[in-house]
Amino acid sequence: MKTDREIVAKYAQKTYWGLSTSVDLYRCNPDTIRDAKKIKKFVRMLCDLIQMKRFGETMVVHFGQDPRVSGFSMTQLVETSLISGHFANCTNAVYLDIFSCKEYPPHKTADFCKKFFEAKDMKIHVTFRR
Repeated sequence: MKTDREIVAKYAQKTYWGLSTSVDLYRCNPDTIRDAKKIKKFVRMLCDLIQMKRFGETMVVHFGQDPRVSGFSMTQLVETSLISGHFANCTNAVYLDIFSCKEYPPHKTADFCKKFFEAKDMKIHVTFRR
């Protein structure tokens, strides 16, 4: 896996339109992923960390009749694109997507997410978008 420095350097070549990071977090703190205020706080802190300017308010909505998928979903527009996520109550998992045409350090970002939600396990996928 490439380091943040290598990823940002590759992205800086300007042959890409955007950088996308998917962060899957497992065995998270159930109290945190079920708290809309904490999710909004997470978004503010994440945007500050990766220097993304939020555009509008963070939307956090709880839904899902099927217990397997019910939980909060979150969206936050940023001036350079979008941060979104779903918080699965049944499995205490979090599925985040950070997409931006501005570079950011994906591993540092993922580590912050893991720490905030107190996840025991994590998977990260970085994609360069053309």
